Amino acid sequence: MKQKTRFKFASVFAGLACCAALPPALAQSNVTIYGRLNETVERQTAGGATNTLLQNNSSRIGFKGAEDLGGGLKAGFQLESGFSPVSGAANSTFWGRQSEVNLGGGFGTVRLGNFTSEAYYATADYVSMHNHDTGTSSDALYAYVSRNPSKLAYRTPSFGGASVELARTFRVPAAGTTPAVEPTYDLAANYANGPLQLGAGYAKDGDSHQFAVRALYELGAFVVGGYVQRDENNFAAGRRTNVRLSGMYSIDNTEFHVNVGKAGKNGAVADSEADQFTLGVNYKLSKRTKLYGFYTRLNDGAAGLYGGDFSSLALGIRHNF
Repeated sequence: MKQKTRFKFASVFAGLACCAALPPALAQSNVTIYGRLNETVERQTAGGATNTLLQNNSSRIGFKGAEDLGGGLKAGFQLESGFSPVSGAANSTFWGRQSEVNLGGGFGTVRLGNFTSEAYYATADYVSMHNHDTGTSSDALYAYVSRNPSKLAYRTPSFGGASVELARTFRVPAAGTTPAVEPTYDLAANYANGPLQLGAGYAKDGDSHQFAVRALYELGAFVVGGYVQRDENNFAAGRRTNVRLSGMYSIDNTEFHVNVGKAGKNGAVADSEADQFTLGVNYKLSKRTKLYGFYTRLNDGAAGLYGGDFSSLALGIRHNF
């Protein structure tokens, strides 16, 4: 497994080296390599057992670029792979985090490929400020309805700070089955006006669907945000309401974070309520590197819709490149 992983990364970088050696007329000089390594040492308690371990928090490496086609048109691409710096292993689907080609201009942007729900980015992810909604302190109560692969999307230009993106996936055979999986639909809207930032997202996958609205406001050193989500037939049959509030206070290079979520009863399922909270501190060593610590706790109902009670005390480092 380790040899296969090394071979994959070695092949990618060897290919990039060959491109760099091409004549200027053939080389893609505007390709950007980026990534994030994000690890924590954690003391976790789940199911009555406590363990100390090294935790990966959605580390990744990616490549993106664009070509000016003239006349206001641009073609672009983005490839992103997840991996664990704890073990060095790549995710099972190598470009599973993102693999898309796009065409943009004055009309907006058309995207084709595999990418994360914009309804999620416009709501839950937007207010998860302390660790970018990754790792053990990520939002355990948000209902993620969309599918990422085989997706076509259109994003409008920005009109007075507002933009909209609509996406649908195509019918594809489910693994090991003959019937085709029905398409999913995803709609997101974002609006920014100075310190006020608003968003909304809707997603549908068969009988499962969700709608959420989000607000975030910046007031000097304080940032406060939150979202409300109403979903149906996701964690269990029936409807449910999920609410989350978050806040950040910054002073010099230090950020103090609080994040609280509450999921109500899911349909007729008894004891299906749950709540989650996180307290965190981030310290910026530079624009790209942070040291941070947090305590997070999930109190699940007896129905266990969210995987059971869980808590973690963590210290970590996050480096972007």
